Amino acid sequence: MNVPLIDLASQQQEVSEDVKAGWEKIIAKSAFIGGAPVSEFESAYAQATGVSSCVGLANGTDAIELSLRALGVTVGDEVVLPANSFVATAEAVSRIGAVPVVVDVDPVHLLIDPDRVADAMSARTKAIVPVHLFGQVAPVERLLPIAEAWGVPIVEDAAQSQGAKRFGQPAGSLGKVAGTSFYPGKNLGAFGDAGAVTTNDPDLADQIRMIAAHGSKTKYVHEVLGFNSRLDALQAVVLSAKLKRLAYWNACRRDAAAYYDELLSASPDVVLPRSADGNEDVWHLYVIRVRDRDKVLGALHEAGIGAGIHYPTPIHRTQAFAPLAKLGTACPVSEQAAGEILSLPLCPYITAETQEYVVEMLEQALQQGSIARVPRREAVFVGGNPSRSHIAQASPAFGK
Repeated sequence: MNVPLIDLASQQQEVSEDVKAGWEKIIAKSAFIGGAPVSEFESAYAQATGVSSCVGLANGTDAIELSLRALGVTVGDEVVLPANSFVATAEAVSRIGAVPVVVDVDPVHLLIDPDRVADAMSARTKAIVPVHLFGQVAPVERLLPIAEAWGVPIVEDAAQSQGAKRFGQPAGSLGKVAGTSFYPGKNLGAFGDAGAVTTNDPDLADQIRMIAAHGSKTKYVHEVLGFNSRLDALQAVVLSAKLKRLAYWNACRRDAAAYYDELLSASPDVVLPRSADGNEDVWHLYVIRVRDRDKVLGALHEAGIGAGIHYPTPIHRTQAFAPLAKLGTACPVSEQAAGEILSLPLCPYITAETQEYVVEMLEQALQQGSIARVPRREAVFVGGNPSRSHIAQASPAFGK
């Protein structure tokens, strides 16, 4: 069986008619930058996130960087962020000339540890960036008192959490501002790079929008040094089509995660992911922990299973950010987890049969250290309309 980590083809098939109709209108008008498709998506995503403002941008890294710039973070300032994240979180800080101060994560959910954040604060700290990793939401309510005590904002990295909630409040609405990514593999993904900022501060949103448009609110009037970071109209059409389906797709992900839990509950060699109290996760990734991870990963790949690692190297141990380690950074939880974490295939279209095959091959790899070669066949995905064979399905209420 050939099982990809995610199934974008079925998702694209489902939205193809909506996208085709929207693209035809744009092409007919040659209106590729800005316009109604972008403003309509921004309004809809702001509403879905529970904020007043959304600014579409070129990618998620820009979303973090421009948020920090608009908040006044500059050269030499420090920004606290978790070691267990994609490197883009730290890149956004470093591109400003600021210093990413990495801290460790909690050992259960692998999310930023508020106690470590408190230890890392200094007079140079100008922002805290919690990362909502794997479809979870970081414990922002525990970070808020720290941020208030030091007079600094919280900038959420919400790239993996579209639709997730913490104590009923959506990710992307918990801090001063949030940056998100619409990279194709995200729960809400474009047909290429795209991103956005969400905030309840309209003045901050205006500042970010100006920075993203060459520092200009009015054509040829440039108030600040800016960037070219805009969400184009074609991607906005794709994102609007997918946003209507996001809640249902996330529900399918939750069902798939629950079935993995059921299948793996008796395995003594697997540490299962756990949702934190108060979290409504959206399972961007289903991340387990195993011994001899690299051997297990190789065996799964040999069986045609597209498992992955998110992420194999903590930020401060990457070559690009090696100087951080030389400054005495110690993140033992992140470093241990990096050698154990394993992401299993998961998407709204995965079936029970496919999950059973993944678990069968995983258990064989754990018990024997290798997987006997088996004839390959394609994984069972249901294109056009996601379906779970092990649960009763009702027609999705798209747009609700």
